[in-house]
Amino acid sequence: MPSANSQHTSPHLIIQPAGLYDSSPNGYSHVVAVQEPVRWLFVSGQGGENAEAELSDCFAEQAAQALANIKTALAAGAADMGHVVKLTVLIVDHSLERFGHWQHSLRQHWGSGAADDPRPRFPACTLIPVSKLALPGMLIEVEATAAVPVYAA
Repeated sequence: MPSANSQHTSPHLIIQPAGLYDSSPNGYSHVVAVQEPVRWLFVSGQGGENAEAELSDCFAEQAAQALANIKTALAAGAADMGHVVKLTVLIVDHSLERFGHWQHSLRQHWGSGAADDPRPRFPACTLIPVSKLALPGMLIEVEATAAVPVYAA
């Protein structure tokens, strides 16, 4: 029987299927179920550029900025990181070092699911190593899908 956990304000349920390893140490959930009615937000891939379109040479800084950009985009749609149900992450020249930096940035917004962790559970996530991205110097791009509850008046 899969275990499930959800927050009161979230229209989604995190499922850890029996027979699959615990993915939370790697910063994602295997399955996220969404209960309608919801308003969907699809956030285009965000890189590590700041509001002035400046791009750091440092992967860790780009990873943190890409998630800050996701957070800003979600807020514009009246959502937050707790509404994210799916991430797609593209990392140039992926390595264990870059994976560690990504994990550090990820854990600033999502938590382990432990009872004492106030952060939302990890969304489903796909990480794709790539050789390059759209702009010179871009080292990471993160796309998000969010499900925001729609409450009856």
